Amino acid sequence: MKIFILLCLLIASASTVFAQQPDVEKKLKELGLQLPPNQKPLANYVKAVRSGNLVFLSGQGPSTLDGKLIAGKVGKDLTTEQGYDAAKLTGLSLLSSLKEEIGDLNKVKRIVKVLGMVNCPENFTDHPKVINGFSDLMVAIFGEKGKHARSAVGMNSLPFNIPVEIEMVVEIEN
Repeated sequence: MKIFILLCLLIASASTVFAQQPDVEKKLKELGLQLPPNQKPLANYVKAVRSGNLVFLSGQGPSTLDGKLIAGKVGKDLTTEQGYDAAKLTGLSLLSSLKEEIGDLNKVKRIVKVLGMVNCPENFTDHPKVINGFSDLMVAIFGEKGKHARSAVGMNSLPFNIPVEIEMVVEIEN
């Protein structure tokens, strides 16, 4: 009888754990977000490389749903808040590339590492506040699995004058 009770408790706790795993597509809709179409690389590289259970995503910048790149230097042409929004859009672009690579965003086990680069003047110091747009988005979508190690750095310029460029490493389920 004790074994039966223990087995029932294990099944109940396992179903609770599995029930807590959010459906990423559903979460995006709840947040009123849409993944942009995945754009082709702008040079001689690929957007994602899978090595074992890790996916390395090339640096990407923010674009609108129609594929138009957002431009401007944060702290000069754009406010910190506009930079934050650009980092959030960049996160959606990265997720679009990730989805194309792995097929289903529910396979994400963990956002592991992020490098966020901010196009800004030399006296700008709010790089972390800008890249928080990306980080806050990952946590909003993936919960604890979205928390990641991160670097946020300033750059004198970025390709096509984009305000942010972000690359990330993601661990996925087998």
